[in-house]
Parts: sequence; C-alpha cells; structure tokens
Amino acid sequence: MSVPLAYIGVLLIWSTTPLTVKWSSEGAGPTFSVLLRTGIACVLCLAWLALWRQPLPLHRAALRTYAVAGGGGFIAMLCVYWGSRYIPSGLTSMLYGLSPLFTGIFAALWLRERELTPLKTAGIALALVGLWMIFGVSDLTALALLGSLAVLMSVLVHSLNGVILKHLARDLSAVATTTGATVLAMPFYMTSWWLAGGQLPHDVPMRAWWSILYLGIFGSAIAFVLYFYALKRVTATRMSLVTLITPVVALLIGHALNDERLDSTVWWGMALIMSGLLMFEYGPLIRRQAAQLRSKN
Repeated sequence: MSVPLAYIGVLLIWSTTPLTVKWSSEGAGPTFSVLLRTGIACVLCLAWLALWRQPLPLHRAALRTYAVAGGGGFIAMLCVYWGSRYIPSGLTSMLYGLSPLFTGIFAALWLRERELTPLKTAGIALALVGLWMIFGVSDLTALALLGSLAVLMSVLVHSLNGVILKHLARDLSAVATTTGATVLAMPFYMTSWWLAGGQLPHDVPMRAWWSILYLGIFGSAIAFVLYFYALKRVTATRMSLVTLITPVVALLIGHALNDERLDSTVWWGMALIMSGLLMFEYGPLIRRQAAQLRSKN
C-alpha cells in the first residue's frame, strides 16, 4: 500500500468523523452507538483475517500492543462520544487538531523524536492561549465546557496512545493491531453500555443508523488500519499532522451539513491554536531556510 494514499485516506475519513459521531448519537445514545460501531469494525477485521488466512499473533508483545491500543481507544472513544453531543463538530475537530502538539511533547519525552526548542515552546504557549480563550473567555454553556474538556481528554489519550504504539507495534501488521485492539475492547464497550442502562434504543433517525454504519466501516476498521499502517512508516508527530488539515475541512462540513456556528471568541481561539501548531511544527524549518537564504546572500 502507498503510504501517501494511506495518509490521505486517514485525512478524508477523519474530516467527516466529528459530524458523523455527533449524528450517530442522535436517539441511540453515545454508549450504544460506539458499541455498535466497534462491533461492526471488529467483525470486518476478523473477516479480513479469515479471508486472507492471516493469523492473529497472540504472543506476549502482541497482547501488550492490543491492550494498549484497545484500552486507549476505549477511553478516547467514550470521551469524544460523550463530549461531542454538547459542542459543534467543528470544535471537536479543532480540539483534535491539538494532537500534533501533544504527540510532539510525548514523542520528545518517550521516543526522543524531537527537541522542545524555544520556538516549539512558544508554539505550545500560543496554542494554550487559544485553549484558554475557548474555555475561559468564550460564551460556552456549562455542558459545552464539560463536553470540550471531555474531548480534550480524548485527544490527550489518543496522542499518548499513538506514541506508545509507535514503540510497541513494530512487528505487527496494521490489520492485526486493529483486530486485536477491537476484540479486547469489545467487553469494555459492552460493560459501559450495560452500566448506562443497557436498553436498546427506539425511534433512532435513519441518519444515525447510516452514521454508525459509516463509522464502523470507515471510521474504525478502514481508518485505523490505514492509521496503524502509516504510523509504522512515518514519525508519530508527522502522522498526527493530519489533524492540522481536518479541522478546517470539518468546520466547513459542519457548517454546510449541520448549520453549525461558533462565536467570534472561539474562532479567535482556534486561530491561535492553529498558529501555535504551525509554529511548533514548521517554525524551526522556516528558521533554517531563512538562515540558509541569509548565508547565500
């Protein structure tokens, strides 16, 4: 598989995921919709392994990888499903745009991929000011604030998970990692649904059913296979740069298809976050190129 193609596939799917997550919970509830989504992905991954007669590794290192991927994915999924009910899908995607920043910090500490230079630290500070504007200054309701914090927790877990898996999943295929993670996570999703009442939903809109099906096939099975495939071949921080582009696309999709609007303070906060992320990732590169131009002149 082409790495750029896998990268683009993740980008396109993740751009539509925030809105479909929001739609999938309409009438079905977050715990049931994420359970059904994960169940669909689990069946598809097992069918793929059976069709191509690929064994699922069950040695200790593989089980450790599945546990990390499945456990982290379970926490991240529940947080984002609960939080996305109370905030626009564009804001959900924007908060997930912080993944490169958090991934860069974790990668510097864990994988020694990057150094936290003064320019990168300034980018982190700028992004944190943007977060403060969204959480502390904007006119978010109490539920919207809690929802935003839940999504932010999901981002932190997702970023840390990516860095740890970069270290662990070196000898496992992307399909095996996705399959093992979903199989191990299914009991946790079923337990969370049971603790939330364990009731089958009624009068679920057709849009919610289609959203769950889309998320199960594309948002979980295909996206995670592409994600793990590309993650093994590029740096953890570079992989998370997908989320620099998806917030812009998700904002446009949310506005066009769900009539979502954000107040001006949130827009300013988003602009600061994006500026901080760009400074964090590309600031050193621009600085080096500028120095090279000066030396030539």
